Amino acid sequence: MTQQFRPPAVPLVTVDPYFSVWSAADCLTDKHTTHWTNKRNSMSGMVRIDGLTRRFMGITELDEESDIPEPDAMKQTSLEVTATSSKYKFVGDGILLEVDFTTPLLLDDLDLLSRPASYVTFRVQSIDGKPHDVQVYADITGEWCVNTPDQKIVWSRNEIGSGIEALRMGSEQQPVLQQVGDDLRIDWGYVYLASSKSETTQTAIQSYKLRGHFIESGALSLQDDKREPRAVADDTPVMAVLFDFGAVNETVKSEYAVLAYDDIHSIEYFNRPLDAYWRRSGMSFEDMLAAAFSQYDDIIGKCETFDKALRQESMEAGGSQYADILSLAYRQAIAAHKLVLDENNEVLFLSKECFSNGCIGTVDVSYPSIPLFLKFNPELVKGMMRPIFRYAGSEQWPFEFAPHDVGCYPLANGQVYGENKLEYQMPIEECGNMLIMAAAVCLSEQNADFAENHWELLTKWANYLIENGLDPNNQLCTDDFAGHLAHNANLSVKAIIGIGAYATLCRMLGKTEDMSRYSVTAKEMAGQWTAMADAGDHYKLTFDSADDTWSLKYNLVWDRLFGLHLFPSDILEKEIPYYAAKQNRYGTPLDSRNSYTKSDWLVWCASMAASKDDFAKMIAPLWDSLHESPSRVPLTDWYDTVTGEQVGFQNRTVVGGFYIKLLHPLNV
Repeated sequence: MTQQFRPPAVPLVTVDPYFSVWSAADCLTDKHTTHWTNKRNSMSGMVRIDGLTRRFMGITELDEESDIPEPDAMKQTSLEVTATSSKYKFVGDGILLEVDFTTPLLLDDLDLLSRPASYVTFRVQSIDGKPHDVQVYADITGEWCVNTPDQKIVWSRNEIGSGIEALRMGSEQQPVLQQVGDDLRIDWGYVYLASSKSETTQTAIQSYKLRGHFIESGALSLQDDKREPRAVADDTPVMAVLFDFGAVNETVKSEYAVLAYDDIHSIEYFNRPLDAYWRRSGMSFEDMLAAAFSQYDDIIGKCETFDKALRQESMEAGGSQYADILSLAYRQAIAAHKLVLDENNEVLFLSKECFSNGCIGTVDVSYPSIPLFLKFNPELVKGMMRPIFRYAGSEQWPFEFAPHDVGCYPLANGQVYGENKLEYQMPIEECGNMLIMAAAVCLSEQNADFAENHWELLTKWANYLIENGLDPNNQLCTDDFAGHLAHNANLSVKAIIGIGAYATLCRMLGKTEDMSRYSVTAKEMAGQWTAMADAGDHYKLTFDSADDTWSLKYNLVWDRLFGLHLFPSDILEKEIPYYAAKQNRYGTPLDSRNSYTKSDWLVWCASMAASKDDFAKMIAPLWDSLHESPSRVPLTDWYDTVTGEQVGFQNRTVVGGFYIKLLHPLNV
C-alpha cells in the first residue's frame, strides 16, 4: 500500500463519546475494529468476486473455538482521511473496491451534527476489462451496545416506511444513564444497521458464524437467530447486510448502509435527563433514520465540498502536513462531545475528558479545543461555557474562582474533580480560561451580549486574577499530570491575558472606565512578568527557578489574536527560536522537566512563529509522531518527544486546538 500519511488510528464511526469506532492499524484488515477505549467493537467486511471470498475489513474470527476460515485480505492500495470521511481503496481479482466511512459532522448544521447516523459507502468496478460477479458483505457485533461482553442483549428488525430495513440490538437491562466514568462503553439504547430495501440486498441477525456461511456460499442465512436474550460473548450475535452487485463492469456501482445509535437519553443535567439535540422538535428515531437515507446524496456532497475547502485552506496556512493533521483531528475533536438543549432551549455542548478522568464539561479541556469551534460555529463555545456558568452561580459551588468541570460523563450534576478539595483545584487556570473563552466567542461574533449575561461571574473571576494571578501560589494548571507548581510563569501569562480579555469585553459593552482600569492593570502586570521571568535568551519555567529552566508559553497566543499587545513583541522573538533549539525527534517538550509534550500546546506555539516556513518546521515533528508512533490509538495529545510513544490521553477534544493557525486576529 502506498500512502503519504499513516494515522495512528483511523476514525470510522465517530458520533459522540459512546458511538465511536476506529481502526488502529495500517490496513483495515490487520485488526479488529475497536471503540476509542481500545475495547473490541468488531466490524467485518468481505467481498465475493466470481465465487471467491476476500476480506476488506476486520478479522472474521472472534474466539479460538471457532473454525471459520479466514479469507485472504484484499490488497489495500490507499487510505485518505479527510475531515468527515475515511476512504479506503482495495484491489483484487479484477475489481476495485472503495469503502468510505462518513460521519457528517458539519458544524454549521446542528441538526446534522447531532444526528447519530454514520454512513458506510461501497463502490465497485471492474479494472481488468472483464465483467465480474460481485457481492459485498458487512456486519457489526453486539459488542457495540454493551460495556462488557458478558452483558445480555436482545434484537429485532423494523421496516421504516416502504424502503428501509433497520436491524437493531440493545442490552436486555437498559440501564439508561447509569454507567458513569471514563473507560466505559454505552450499555443502554440500541445500535442500528440499516439499508435500503431491494431485491439485491439481504439482511440478517445471526451468530457471527454467519461470516463463515457467506465465505462458503456468498449468501446469508435469512432466518434471524431466535436465541435471545443472550450474552454478547455467547456465540456473538451480529447484524449483517449483503449487497449483490451482480455483473460489474467498468461502470461504478455503489450501495451504502447507515450505522446509527438511539441512546434514548443522552445526558443528565443537574438531575434532569436531556435528549440529543436532534430530538428537540419531537422527531422519532425512525424519522431521523429516514431523513439520513433521503438526504444521503446531498449530505455526501456537502461533506466532500467542506473537506476540499478545509484542506485547501489548511495547506495555504501551514502546508500539506498541517492539512493532514487537521483532517485527522476534525471528527475526534467534535465527537468527544454531546450536543443537547437545556430547559431554556439553549445549546449545551458537553465534552467527555476521554482517557483522563471521564469528567464532563471540563473547562481546561474546552479551552484548548475552541479554535476549531470559533472557526466554524462560536455558538458551540457558548455551549461549552453555559454549564460552568450555571454551576458556578449556584449554591453548590463553594469557591470564588471558576469550577473545573460539572461532573463525570454522562452526569453533569456538579464538579467531581479532586473531590472538590481546595488543594486540588485550578483557580487561576479556570478563571483565565473562562475569561479568554468569553472574549474569544464575543469577538468572533462581534457581540458581547453573551458575556453581559454572565457579567457578575466574569467580573469576580477577573478580580480574582488581579489579586492572585501575577505570581501563582502552589497549584495545579491544565497540565495537572505534571503536578503542583508554584510561581508558574506560563500560568501567570494566562492570568494577565484573562484580565486583558475582560478589559476587551468592557470595551465591547461600553464600560469605558472599567476597560481603561483593567487594561492598565494587565499591562503593568505584563511588565512585571517580563522582569520576573527573564532568563536572557528565553523565559523561565517558574519565577524562582534557575535560568536554564523553560516552558512552552502557549498562553501568549491570545495576546496576538485579541490584539491586546500586553507583552513586548521580543518575547516571542526569543521564545520561538528557543523552542526550536530544544526540539527532539518528535517535537519540543512541554518544559525542561520532562521529554513529553502536549501536541495542542506545541501547535499553539508554532502558530506564533514568524513565518509559514518556521511554523511548518515546528509542526513537522508532530506529523512524524503521528505517522511513526508505535502507540496505535486515537490521537493522543500527551506523548514522548524522544520515542513518539503515547504517555497518556487519547480521543480528547483538545485536538480542536490544532486549528488555531486558521484563526485570524479577532479584535477588529
